[in-house]
Amino acid sequence: MSAIKIESKTNLDRRDFLTKSSIGLAGLAIAPGMMLFDLAHGRALDEAVSNKVRWGMLIDNNQCDTGCNDCVSACNTENGLAPATKPTDSQWIRKVQLKDNLTGHISSLPMMCQHCEQPPCVDVCPTQASFKRADGIVLVDKHICIGCRYCVMACPYQARSFVHEVLTEQKTEVPRGKGTVESCTMCVHRIDKGETTACAEACTKAGHNAILFGDLNDPESAISKRIKSVATTQIRADLGLNTGVRYEGI
Repeated sequence: MSAIKIESKTNLDRRDFLTKSSIGLAGLAIAPGMMLFDLAHGRALDEAVSNKVRWGMLIDNNQCDTGCNDCVSACNTENGLAPATKPTDSQWIRKVQLKDNLTGHISSLPMMCQHCEQPPCVDVCPTQASFKRADGIVLVDKHICIGCRYCVMACPYQARSFVHEVLTEQKTEVPRGKGTVESCTMCVHRIDKGETTACAEACTKAGHNAILFGDLNDPESAISKRIKSVATTQIRADLGLNTGVRYEGI
């Protein structure tokens, strides 16, 4: 089997990427018990989020264009983030390069919060600011986040950022705040209106179709059928976190 390495400031081989631990770097201000609605998916206006659904994404590495950053740009625009120019800048989704050392072939994939079934960030949070909704989306309640960054260190995917500066021109549906931790929310504000994630939408519009969003609990959903028909990978599957984001072709 050929060796693969990631090229993103540091070089790691494919096995390291999939199996070795790393320290994390960066949710959404929303109370765990808050009533949310989703008419497009059959929930009544007064019905809470249910574990009957588990939202997830399947990312096809074979379809992900190495030079394309449409998913990153869409995420920034949707959530009011500025393009990352330094390591301390918030980045909810980033592109990671994979290189085959034997053939020289380079591919890339998006990396974001993996929305684990057993999220380490939730386990270490002293205030329960990090929490997982019943439908599998991992979020941060900004009202009770004290900025301790234990979750940043616990995340194996370097998926969390800390807000160091005062923020202006924020998006109404995506509240953020200085001194708090944040990461990919799987566009919860869109999902609760029956829409898809901004990154998946942008990828589809670009014609790559590398990001498939859907209900992992529904055997008839496109994502469930795809996962059953092809070999897919969970990053750091050895941790037993049962991630909501899966990858194909790595």
